[in-house]
Amino acid sequence: MIDPERRQQAIALYDRYTHEGMNRRAFMARMTAIAGSAAAAEVLIAAIAPSPAAAAVVAPDDGRIASRILEFKDPRGVYGYLAEPRTRSLKPTIMVIHENRGLNDHIRDVTRRLAIAGYRAFAPDFLAPGGGTPKDETAAREAIAKTDLATATASAVAMLAELAKGSRGGKVGAVGFCWGGAFVNRLAVAAGSELDAGVSYYGPAPDPAEAVKVQAPLMIHLAGLDERVNRTGFPWVEALRSAGKPVTYWGYDGVNHAFHNDTSAERYNRAAADLSWQRTLRFFKRHLG
Repeated sequence: MIDPERRQQAIALYDRYTHEGMNRRAFMARMTAIAGSAAAAEVLIAAIAPSPAAAAVVAPDDGRIASRILEFKDPRGVYGYLAEPRTRSLKPTIMVIHENRGLNDHIRDVTRRLAIAGYRAFAPDFLAPGGGTPKDETAAREAIAKTDLATATASAVAMLAELAKGSRGGKVGAVGFCWGGAFVNRLAVAAGSELDAGVSYYGPAPDPAEAVKVQAPLMIHLAGLDERVNRTGFPWVEALRSAGKPVTYWGYDGVNHAFHNDTSAERYNRAAADLSWQRTLRFFKRHLG
């Protein structure tokens, strides 16, 4: 059993490797030093990294919902995963923005959770133009790093308009995690009134000067131990407040980046994840109906 201090060092190191482009050889050498051996390092990495074999909260064949692949008339060829309640009535729509691993089983599961909560939920695959999210996590991260964010953001704004056509009251929100949390902030800047509500989970924030462009109500969830994201997240929240924008901030002490991702044994925090999700659903209920 690794002690808490070294465990936290390992999580911070993994975050540097997966988000800041740290060299893999240097990463493995440092992780081996923290864990005590190469074998122990591999076990520790497996516990920190999301597991593709983790069980879904809402099964793909859950009879309460219907799901399918949805394509957009977009020059980039963007498509995604749509899940919605089995009912004829229109529901408000929520766009689910994936992490830096692309549209994987975990994000599909989160999309289904929103469908169970009564929403029409759509998770675009921003790696679709290159053939879609690869199964290999490293390849997916590398592809995300090469994604043109301006083009992807423009595509997302266009998606909002399309999704609004099939949404109750024309209301569309967005929720994103990690890379997707950063994307929600960026989308709020670019979309203006096209976005009706946005929730960002531990996503690096834009330049605070961009806060004046935001029109949608935002909810920001930040992890207390996530120094990398908080360096930009805190100034972003303050800038939104100073600009008179409707922003709700929640901080979760003692938890790590990706605390909502239940496929990562070492970083997932059930108490914080459940509380943040309840707050997210109440927020969408208030602003989307």
